[in-house]
Amino acid sequence: MSELTCGTSRIVGCRFSVFPMTDRFVEVIMDALKSVNTGKVWIQTDDVSTCIRGRAEHVFDVTRAIFAYAAASGVHTIFNGTYSIGCPGDTEADVYMSEDSERLNREIGKNADIDTASQFALYPLGTDHYMDVIYKEVHRAKEKGTFAGSVHYASRLDGSISKVFESLEDAFLHAIQSDSSHLVMTAVVSAHSPSAKPRP
Repeated sequence: MSELTCGTSRIVGCRFSVFPMTDRFVEVIMDALKSVNTGKVWIQTDDVSTCIRGRAEHVFDVTRAIFAYAAASGVHTIFNGTYSIGCPGDTEADVYMSEDSERLNREIGKNADIDTASQFALYPLGTDHYMDVIYKEVHRAKEKGTFAGSVHYASRLDGSISKVFESLEDAFLHAIQSDSSHLVMTAVVSAHSPSAKPRP
């Protein structure tokens, strides 16, 4: 039996689901998938969720684009994802880690400006200073102008799709640089919600 050690792999993974609130949900999801180039990530979908793995920039590029194209339908759309790095189940030699850094979905057009709200939480594992890591990334979001307050078990981000996903990616990438051996980040992103946003 081989030993698995947290923190030995730099591959990033995200397991996520997208929920368009319409009876046309299959059409919306399939149209979004057709619009996104997933050529630089490993991707697998089952009856519950989709998992993608690869370099960090490509994982965030693909998840942002899938949500953006689904939200472009105009219906209330939710993205619910868990990002991870340092999992002992991943391997350093995965073929997608050899891809270059050029993002395939950099341009998502006017979809980038769709207004969104997000609740995210960071879990730096294997460090006694996890709260310092979390506070630092909350402060970073404040500097970017996307931080909209704390809620139970999460921090809130408000802004366009491009700004919110930029803040999520920045928080994740900077938290990786802490002494955490395994980092997990959960993110729920909502567009076109019929509910009014709470006051800051």
